[in-house]
Amino acid sequence: MRILKVASRTLLACMTAGLLLLFFSALRPVHAAGVAAELPPLRSIAAVDLPRYMGTWYEIARYPNRFQKKCVGFTQAFYSILSDGSVQVINQCRLADGSSDRAIGQARQLGDAASPRLQVRFAPAWLSFIPLVWGNYWVIDLDPGYQLVAVSEPKREYLWILARKPAVDPAPLQALLARLQAQGFDLQKLQSTQQQ
Repeated sequence: MRILKVASRTLLACMTAGLLLLFFSALRPVHAAGVAAELPPLRSIAAVDLPRYMGTWYEIARYPNRFQKKCVGFTQAFYSILSDGSVQVINQCRLADGSSDRAIGQARQLGDAASPRLQVRFAPAWLSFIPLVWGNYWVIDLDPGYQLVAVSEPKREYLWILARKPAVDPAPLQALLARLQAQGFDLQKLQSTQQQ
């Protein structure tokens, strides 16, 4: 009987230790996520030549997001400066049924005329007074030839890689990815965009 009690206590101690180990193992990802939240503030590039930035950009990759959920590829962005100095934004992609989806919005620079930090809205103009309809659009990496760009926002929840052509040479793309990783982006989350 005494042996049975000792065995029961030992089994209970082992089960308790196992449960505690399982509990603290489950907490580890939460701690890791907490560490990710402690990344240094996101840096944008120093300046952007807005007229040079205008034109057509092809999406090369992105973080998955709710508003592009139905896009299966062939995603493009068209930027043009409007008479009031703001930027017209037209985003277009192909849907699974072969049709195109298009969203038309407006962007405004935050700061001076060379500021790489913009805000974009796709809500109707009459709602533009509401701060929540504006989303951050920060140019965080841009090659000197204005051929390859990375765009994000301060929380790093969104990320787009855009290029002037539907395909990008591997070397500049890998260099860009290394710089994004150094800024704290999780490259495993990137989803390539079909363009051809």
